[in-house]
Amino acid sequence: MKKLYFDYEMKLSFSSPVTDHRFQLRCIPATGPRQQVVDTKVVIDPHVEAETAIDSFDSVVMTGFIPEPHNHFNYRVTGIAFVDNANIKPEIYKPLYRFDSALTVPGPAITALIERCKDRLRAERNSGSPVAVGQVVMDEVYKAFTYTPKSTTVRTTAEEALAQGKGVCQDYAHVMLSVCRHVGLTARYIAGLLGGEGATHAWVEVYHKDRWIGLDPTHNRMVDDNYITIAHGRDYRDCMLDIGVFCGNNVQQDQWVNASVHEQGPQA
Repeated sequence: MKKLYFDYEMKLSFSSPVTDHRFQLRCIPATGPRQQVVDTKVVIDPHVEAETAIDSFDSVVMTGFIPEPHNHFNYRVTGIAFVDNANIKPEIYKPLYRFDSALTVPGPAITALIERCKDRLRAERNSGSPVAVGQVVMDEVYKAFTYTPKSTTVRTTAEEALAQGKGVCQDYAHVMLSVCRHVGLTARYIAGLLGGEGATHAWVEVYHKDRWIGLDPTHNRMVDDNYITIAHGRDYRDCMLDIGVFCGNNVQQDQWVNASVHEQGPQA
């Protein structure tokens, strides 16, 4: 187990004042099967009383409305997460993670990668466990990509990213999800935090013996106690940390994000 302090901040500036701003945030790590979260604090600027609820994917969702003119929107989330991958609690099986989602539908590039993974699995006489199969898929996805910031957007599909052979953690995760679901695995998208990234991170979990086990295709390694989960879903669209609508005239947006995670000393 590790005790991790997290600090996630997003600043959005507008080129001219906006009004009637409605927002939805999924930025708060919640207590779950592999972590316990305490001392969470959320600060929103401009100040607004936001409503908090839990969505169908067990994510903490905050919604709010700012009617007055404003030229920025900032939020900051801090807290402590006790992460324990050695003692992940079981979860009920959900078949929706077996099927293609909006951003993970295979095309020619992913179909070729699926076949490459199947060939390797047959050749290596893999144990057949979901985690072992997931590790093979993860390795092939890792080798198929060059990590390239700003080469994709949040709307880029798995097929589009793999076809160009470059992307960021979201793209690695989407491609891995697509392949996993076509080699017989139940897999889901994870949005979270990892020390040293400077921003949010994305990885994949596969369902194995009633538990979700994390694999990080961006780094080609198993998820350990350094990873903090914020949200999970079928793909990125179920885990968007912040979305919103507002009224304004030819408004340009500029976003700044910073995330830090560090350990808070040994456990007794």
